[in-house]
Amino acid sequence: MDGGDEQHTGWGVLQKGDGEWAGWSMWRGQDPFEDHAGPFYFRLDDAGRPVCAFRAEKKHMNGGGFMHGGCIMTFADYCLFVIARDALNETHSVTATFNGEFVGAVPEGALVECRGEVVKNARSMVFVRGLITTGGEPVMSFSAVIKKTRPRDQARA
Repeated sequence: MDGGDEQHTGWGVLQKGDGEWAGWSMWRGQDPFEDHAGPFYFRLDDAGRPVCAFRAEKKHMNGGGFMHGGCIMTFADYCLFVIARDALNETHSVTATFNGEFVGAVPEGALVECRGEVVKNARSMVFVRGLITTGGEPVMSFSAVIKKTRPRDQARA
């Protein structure tokens, strides 16, 4: 974390106040693995669409000096829930299926971004697709299904 003015806004979301991530938010304490793998950030772009990002660190690299595929997939799974956030309002949910194609590499220090869309918000499932990029070049394209499991208040009981 780069410090600064921090504000808790519910559901484990921490607003970042300054530094490279000023204006970005992150989920903290909701998923210990993502907390360990990240930090991953999100915000809405000028058109109101979600965008996720993080900076590639040494801990994210594989033996070849590029980002580990497991890190890219973890980030993609994080992005699913940001992209589908409005469709998942007031529900607990899990990733049901995930399909991804690695199409590029990420060097240490690179800014990694993801944008996507909800293809369909059905009664119990949300269909999502996205594209992870670095420097405007594609890294991974993916599609996934999120299963809505129960109302959020019952999930915490």
